[in-house]
Amino acid sequence: MIATDEPPPVSTTPPVNAHIIQRIEIWPVDIPITDPFVVATGARVTAQNLFVRVTLQDGTQGVGEAAPFPEVGGEDRATCFGAATDLAHAMVGQSVADYETIADRFNEQAPLHPAARCGLETAMLDAYCRSQRIPLWRLWGQADVRERETDITIPICSLEKTLALARGWYAQGFRLFKMKVGTDVEEDIRRLQAVHEALSGIGFIGDGNQGFSREDCIRFAGGVKQFGGRLVLLEQPVVRDDLEGLQAIRHLTGIPVAADESVRSLDDARRVVHMQAADYINIKIMKTGVIEARRIAAFTRSAGLRLMVGGMLETRIAMGCSFSLVLGLGGFDVLDLDTPLLLSADPVLGGYRYHGHRLQPWHEAGLDMQIHPPPDCTIIQ
Repeated sequence: MIATDEPPPVSTTPPVNAHIIQRIEIWPVDIPITDPFVVATGARVTAQNLFVRVTLQDGTQGVGEAAPFPEVGGEDRATCFGAATDLAHAMVGQSVADYETIADRFNEQAPLHPAARCGLETAMLDAYCRSQRIPLWRLWGQADVRERETDITIPICSLEKTLALARGWYAQGFRLFKMKVGTDVEEDIRRLQAVHEALSGIGFIGDGNQGFSREDCIRFAGGVKQFGGRLVLLEQPVVRDDLEGLQAIRHLTGIPVAADESVRSLDDARRVVHMQAADYINIKIMKTGVIEARRIAAFTRSAGLRLMVGGMLETRIAMGCSFSLVLGLGGFDVLDLDTPLLLSADPVLGGYRYHGHRLQPWHEAGLDMQIHPPPDCTIIQ
């Protein structure tokens, strides 16, 4: 071997940092709903969402979803897309290992766009967990990794349609029916009574989506009790700021109350606890972002309240992220993770699966899901 004093050649290629975000892709996706999704505050016939894909310097990718629901959260897809694009520009060059810091910065920069934040956070967390070769639920602690059951949602519709939908879902094993109510008390009672008389061994969640007055909600609860229905939960019966109304309904009906629209931040959750306004807090990543949802869940349990988990009109991407919180954190008593079953198509490959009313966990890295952007998607790099 001939010795030489010449230094080794210097590489002009920068070193790859596996955690650094190199590219973000965002595109719209429209998925028809099998039956109009009618709630007290509005209606949807199509899920008008955004998909997100984050690519790291080493090629690792993560996926996310934003599912704005204007009638509930105030965001529509156009404003959600604008906010997501702005935030994405600031993400490029950042490390997904700093996911908590990035999520906090998102919250400061776009407080009124939780769905946009959620989509980007989910993709970032998915990419990070894939780079670490761990399922997303392991990031939260893998406390309760097992098959779980979900309820099924019946929208506001005619009595005949209500019965037809309930019978169809019942045949697939569903026994907890989340009934959308809040526009007509007497008709709401009749719809629940018809399902109660047609099907055995079932329970109801009455989801008012802020549509009831407290007097109407008390009358609704009394009517269901009168025909012998099992009303296990009243979800957000009155407007979000009426915590005194939630408190009164809890005490006057004796039925547990879940705060949903009333809790869009950790500070909101603190107010609900201070007012003793609810028995449950409904965790929804689409109204808070993912990291804030985890913090709200931890606070809820520490305060002695119970946990419910739900979503907007989401595919299995966002719902899989919520399911990861259930599996990782544990302590969730009521699962309302059914909206992918209400969509006419599933555009996602891999990940968790449904077997009737049961959600089956996955054990591969991240969310273990794949989506493919169209050629005209928006690219930030």
